[in-house]
Amino acid sequence: MKKNIDRREFLKKTGEGAAIAGAVAMAGACAPKKTVETVASIATDDGSDPLETGKMELRTNPGNGDKVSLLGYGCMRFTMKKDENGKSIVDQENVNNLIDYALAHGVNYFDTAPVYLQGQSEKAVGIALARHPRNTYYIATKMSNFQSNDRKVAMQLYKDAFKNLQTDYIDYYLLHSLGRGGAQAFKARFEDNGVIDFLLGEREKGKIRQLGLSFHGDKQSFDEMMALHDKYHWDFVQIQMNYFDWKHADGVRNVNAEYLYQELDKRGIPIVIMEPLQGGRLAKPAENVVNRLKERDPQASLASWAFRFVGSYPRVMCVLSGMVYMEHLQDNLRTFMDFKPLSDDEKYFLDTDISDIMANYPTIDCNDCKYCMPCPYGIDIPGIFMHYNNSVNQGNFPRSKEQEEYQKLRKAYLVSYDRAIPTLRQASHCVGCKQCIPKCPQSIQIPRQLRRIDDYVEKLKQNTLTSE
Repeated sequence: MKKNIDRREFLKKTGEGAAIAGAVAMAGACAPKKTVETVASIATDDGSDPLETGKMELRTNPGNGDKVSLLGYGCMRFTMKKDENGKSIVDQENVNNLIDYALAHGVNYFDTAPVYLQGQSEKAVGIALARHPRNTYYIATKMSNFQSNDRKVAMQLYKDAFKNLQTDYIDYYLLHSLGRGGAQAFKARFEDNGVIDFLLGEREKGKIRQLGLSFHGDKQSFDEMMALHDKYHWDFVQIQMNYFDWKHADGVRNVNAEYLYQELDKRGIPIVIMEPLQGGRLAKPAENVVNRLKERDPQASLASWAFRFVGSYPRVMCVLSGMVYMEHLQDNLRTFMDFKPLSDDEKYFLDTDISDIMANYPTIDCNDCKYCMPCPYGIDIPGIFMHYNNSVNQGNFPRSKEQEEYQKLRKAYLVSYDRAIPTLRQASHCVGCKQCIPKCPQSIQIPRQLRRIDDYVEKLKQNTLTSE
C-alpha cells in the first residue's frame, strides 16, 4: 500500500465490505470464533450498522483544541509471528490493516511505548502511521526509564521514539508508570538527572505538544504527583479507570478511580483511560454477572458496558483499548460511534450492583502487560494468573469438596492448567527471587500469589481442598 493513504482513498480503494472481510479473514487463523454476544451487537435497533452511518465521538482537549477520538488505540498487544530465524516479531501486515481500518472510522489517538511488544511496538506503529498524513492522527508514547535513572538511558529512549515513530514531534508524551516509589522515585528518575527540565524545554519548542504522566500506585503517591502540577503543569494524566475500580480498587496498591477522576476533574486536567476492561475481566465476567448484564440489555456486548461507563464522564478525553483482532475493533467502534452515555441509574447498576457481585470473586489484578517477563526461572507469570482468573470468572472454579460437581471442576482445572502452562513454567518453580515485584505496575506481590496458586493446585491434585 502506498504512502500517505487518507480516509477517502482507503475506503475508495478497499470498500467497507472488502476491508472487513479481508481483515477478518487475515486474523481468522488466530482469532477466536465469533460469539453470539459479539454478533448480536452488530446492528442497532433500527437495523442499521453504525460502522456505515455513524460518526466517531470526539472530545476537545481544552489545553490545545485537539479533537481526540474517544476511542484510542492501545498498542501494547498485536499478533506476533516467527521470522526465518525463529525470533518473535510483530505481524506488520496485521498492524497496518487494523490501524488503516481504525483511522478510516475516526480513531486518531494511538498509544505506544518503547517497552511494548518486546520493544517492537513504537517501530511497528510508526511504520503503519507513516503511510498516512501526519495531521490525521495523534501519537502518544512514553519515557519508560524503569531500569535506570541514568540520563543517557532516558535521552536514548527519547531519541529512539522519534526515529521509530518516523515523526519530528510527539503529540502526547508521558512519564511512564509514576506512583511506584512516590515523590522519591520521581526525583531520582526525572529531577536529579535533569530529564524533566529537558522535557519541559522540548515542550516549549513544540517537539512535545502535550506532556503528561501515566499513574499506577496508592493514594499518597497520586497526591504527590498532583502536588507537582503547579510546578510542571501536567497537560493530561492517564489513569486506570473502570466500573469495578471506581469504588472497589485495592486500597493497598491502587486508588479508587472515583478519587482519581475527581482530583483531576477539579484541576481541569484532561484524562486518558487505561484498563477500561480491567485487563479483560469486564469483557469475560462470571456467569451470574453476564446474566445480569444481558437481562438489562440483551443486545449490548459485555465490553460495551465497560466502555460506555468510562466514556460517560466528561473529563475523559480518550479511552484506550488494545484491539488485537478485527472483530474487537469493530465491536468497540460500534460503541464509540454515535456514542450514548450511560444514565445515572446505569452507572449505579455497574459501579455498585455488578461490582459488589464481582468483589466476591478472588481474582488477581493482573492485566497481562508482561512487564514482569521474562522470569529468570522461566515461569509464565501472566499465563498462570490469566488461567486462574479465567477459571474464576467463567464459573469453572473448584472451591471446596462440598461444592456441587466439585470433582468435575477439579479435573477440568488441572487438565486446563497443564494444557495452558507447560510443566516447567508452572507456579511450582517460583524460587521467590522477587525480581518481578518492582516491574509490576499493579504492585502485585507476584511470588506470594504464585505460591498461593501452587498450593491451591497441589490441594486439587491431592484432593484435599476444603476451602479457597
